[in-house]
Amino acid sequence: MCGICGCGEAHGQHRHKERGQAGPERRHLQVELDLFAQNNRYARENRERFERGDLLVLNLMSSPGAGKTELLVATLKHQLGRYPIGVIEGDQQTQHDVERVRTTGVDAVQINTGKLCHLDAHMIGHALEQLPNLKGGILYIENVGNLVCPAAFDLGEDAKVVILSVAEGADKPLKYPDMFHCAQLMVINKIDLLPYVDFDVATCIEYARRINPDIQVVQLSARTGEGMGEWFEWLAEQRSSRPLD
Repeated sequence: MCGICGCGEAHGQHRHKERGQAGPERRHLQVELDLFAQNNRYARENRERFERGDLLVLNLMSSPGAGKTELLVATLKHQLGRYPIGVIEGDQQTQHDVERVRTTGVDAVQINTGKLCHLDAHMIGHALEQLPNLKGGILYIENVGNLVCPAAFDLGEDAKVVILSVAEGADKPLKYPDMFHCAQLMVINKIDLLPYVDFDVATCIEYARRINPDIQVVQLSARTGEGMGEWFEWLAEQRSSRPLD
């Protein structure tokens, strides 16, 4: 079922049907277009709010199990005390990830989306009200684990980061092109497992750049710390593009 309009089809599939088809499908299409337009209005409001607060906002996206939360926790431990930091956690159910994030001492807000497969801009605007002291800092949004739906929703963020683990196929950029097309950075995580899995890093990067020639790439292991310095440098560059007051 589509998480946007509940039409019973896979998310986004009905967008590509021909205009001459039956009335109910036209209505579903119009509902989806209206919802995207509404989301974009909220995203613009969020972006204006982030800019007023000199706040860098990063949208972390991946399939389930790619290591988003482990990477986020390691990042928060490294950055604690350097900037004001907040986290918005998106999951369909449970508080497991937000509890892990809070062990770092960083304020975090949980959004449980239920049947929805993504966060939207309206949810982010409400959650931000619970994180009032982030001026000049960084807001991390950990989206619902999904390589399809989150790519379609502007949250007002500065950059989208897609995290891909070596335990997944190197062909993911070709199979889920919208996600890799919209991302500014691809993080290849769990490189400590490369000796034990069939994953061609060069092929994965080539596929990603076939979809998005400008995508940047960082290879790391959030578990062992290998390559994390390059990730931290990328984050510092993003933050420096919004100088602290």
